[in-house]
Amino acid sequence: MTAGCAVGPNFHKPTPWTPKEYGGPKRIATTGTNGTPAQVASQTTPDDPDTAWWTIFHDPELTKLEQRVATDNLDVRRYAYRMAQSRAELRIAGAERYPAMSATGSYARQQYSTKMLQRIVTDVESDPQLANNPMFSQYAPAPGQAKIPLFNQWRDSIDATWEIDLWGRVRRQYEAAAAQTQATNEARRGMLISRQAEVARDYMDLRNTQEQLRIVMENRDVAKSMLDLNQQRYAKGLASDMEVEQARVQYENTLAQLPQLEQQLVAQVNALSLLMGEPPRALSDELLTASAIPPVPPRVPVGVPSELARRRPDIRRAEANLHAATAQVGEAVAEFYPRVTINAGFGFESLSFRDLGFWNAKAWNVGPSITLPIFQGGRLRGQLELRKAAQKEAAITYQQTVLGAWHDIDNALTAYTDEQLRHDNLTQRMEASHHALQLAQDQYRHGMVTYLNVLDSQRQYLGAQSDLTTSTATISGNLVRLYNALGGGWETTYPEPAPRTKQAKGAQPSTTAGTPAATPAPATSHQPA
Repeated sequence: MTAGCAVGPNFHKPTPWTPKEYGGPKRIATTGTNGTPAQVASQTTPDDPDTAWWTIFHDPELTKLEQRVATDNLDVRRYAYRMAQSRAELRIAGAERYPAMSATGSYARQQYSTKMLQRIVTDVESDPQLANNPMFSQYAPAPGQAKIPLFNQWRDSIDATWEIDLWGRVRRQYEAAAAQTQATNEARRGMLISRQAEVARDYMDLRNTQEQLRIVMENRDVAKSMLDLNQQRYAKGLASDMEVEQARVQYENTLAQLPQLEQQLVAQVNALSLLMGEPPRALSDELLTASAIPPVPPRVPVGVPSELARRRPDIRRAEANLHAATAQVGEAVAEFYPRVTINAGFGFESLSFRDLGFWNAKAWNVGPSITLPIFQGGRLRGQLELRKAAQKEAAITYQQTVLGAWHDIDNALTAYTDEQLRHDNLTQRMEASHHALQLAQDQYRHGMVTYLNVLDSQRQYLGAQSDLTTSTATISGNLVRLYNALGGGWETTYPEPAPRTKQAKGAQPSTTAGTPAATPAPATSHQPA
């Protein structure tokens, strides 16, 4: 009987909508130059992804940054303390499952009213044994002339109270708190995955900027050599002053790109420094040494669709919130039922402090108390309606989160594949523009074309180089976005960091398998067993 039963709906894990394969229906294939479907160099596979997915790039510097962000990022550290708060709240909620005990010691100098004392004296006078007791006779020297008693009262006791959870109110409350703690933990994991993906994207952008800077500096040297060539040809009467100035304009335009790229480079270093919880330019020494953009591997393991729900922290968080909302419905239902509480106390009471420790000064009490809500002005019914509506909202949020996750994955897969196709086209464009530039320069030296042909070829080649480099970084960045959409690595990748100090460190919501879950049906209460 003391175990009772839990009223209200029981939580059942919903079945998320899951497609048969990644990428949805087959898209119209992009064809190559020979009319056959174009193939990309890096293909996804159903193998389990590496827990530390960033190691797929084989870049030691990136790996080091990812390890640092898991411990040094300020948002990650902040969420560690938020997790500590959530666990403390869970402990508070769990305390109601056990008896509450307290020790009390008190002293009072007390005075009864005259009316009360007269009643006591009357009772004393009617009892011969008490009438002859000196303790009472001092207050009544004569009938009807009672003195107001003034005395000390000493008391110490141990008191206990325990609610017998017949209807599961306390259990539902603890169930909701445990689910909310899980939701907070998933939010922490989601924050960590987001920051790790942000580090990888910023790192790709940094390497792209360094490569762009290298390209511009190479083109600066080419533009300078062409300016010198035109000045020499002008001195020999083989070139006009307009051609010299055109070469100078090209040279200055190339120089003008350098400060902008250097500014962008500093901003990217600072962005990574902030993610590491460091001051501006703290990572300059280790990051400003130029390095190639990390290439993508030929095979990219992405797992199978059925495992997505347990890999994406936002889906697990939405599920935990739905669990908490369902438990809170049961808690609201239990408020309609009586609360049964057992109260007990044992201690000593005496009019003198020196008598307080004697056994005959003991006093105790034990007994139940029952609280039954009779009229609450509609508060309990309104609270139940509130919890039911919150449960339905949480179910819809879960559906939206699942669908949003699949949209993210589909978009990321499409972007990853299509950018590789674009990269192939840009590679051919760069090769063709480089060959065209060589031809234009050679023909200009032999006086076959004007310098405008050289300038146009230089601009096309510089643009082709820049676009190809950006595409290379975009492919790597799209792979990062894909892993972020897949939920990063497995759960064991993200152990919960301990908070540390560092100086500035029942009824089931209705779901339908294979289709987006519908709005949950109204929760039904289980009556007391």
